[in-house]
Amino acid sequence: MEYIPLLLVMLGIGAFAGIVAGLLGVGGGIILVPAFYYTFTALGYDSPQIMQICVATSLATIVVTSARSVLGHHKKGAVDWDILRGWAPGIALGAILGVLIASGLKSNSLMMIFGILGLLVGSYMAFGRSDWRLGIEMPKGIRRLVFGPIIGFLSVLMGIGGGSFGVPMMTLYGRSIHRAVATAAGFGMLIAVPAVIGFLLTGHDLTNKPPFTLGLVNIPAFMVVVAMTTLTAPIGVRLAHAMDPKPLKRVFAVFIAIMAANMLRKALFG
Repeated sequence: MEYIPLLLVMLGIGAFAGIVAGLLGVGGGIILVPAFYYTFTALGYDSPQIMQICVATSLATIVVTSARSVLGHHKKGAVDWDILRGWAPGIALGAILGVLIASGLKSNSLMMIFGILGLLVGSYMAFGRSDWRLGIEMPKGIRRLVFGPIIGFLSVLMGIGGGSFGVPMMTLYGRSIHRAVATAAGFGMLIAVPAVIGFLLTGHDLTNKPPFTLGLVNIPAFMVVVAMTTLTAPIGVRLAHAMDPKPLKRVFAVFIAIMAANMLRKALFG
């Protein structure tokens, strides 16, 4: 009975994360990582590697949520499949490297990374100008070979989909916010699938893990959140196509900044 309130909270978080995933193209991870952390630590699972479990479980949900989100955006013709095909190898490679690095870090280090990067991205989305441009065409050649792995790598360290880095990058290269959000949902799939496979194969020797954790993925949390995000992600997609781009950017920035600042506070002050 003592776990029923936590279950209800997780259901609510999952529902909310699904809407955010469809609305912002972030896969919900920007909400789920801190939510998992506070839930697991409240239950007494506070090992030095608990943050890895939060990151891995968040990415597992992103596999499902991003798939739903990208299909919803595809029906509206908003996904740029040429970008996804061109960027897929580099992003996936960066995601695999992220798993290797994240597995060897302590929770506090991952929390610091989440907080700092989240605040940087949130600040850009809040204060960046819509007319800022780095170019009119998406990077190709050497630049794509560099940027793709960086997006995958940093996203895995934060336990998020590709929206947090993919959306700013695409808007800086002239893509509309709606098209960037839709395509970034596909980035989430490219990041989450190889990362989750890696996390399922690691962490078997860790102690004090939450029950029913396979590798570093907690199966009950994954199932509860996916059940809700599957229902609510299409709502976020409809909202994304109904909103004006400027408020959409503000929503994106507010969620990232709040969650990142709270995680950074926890890492620095406990």
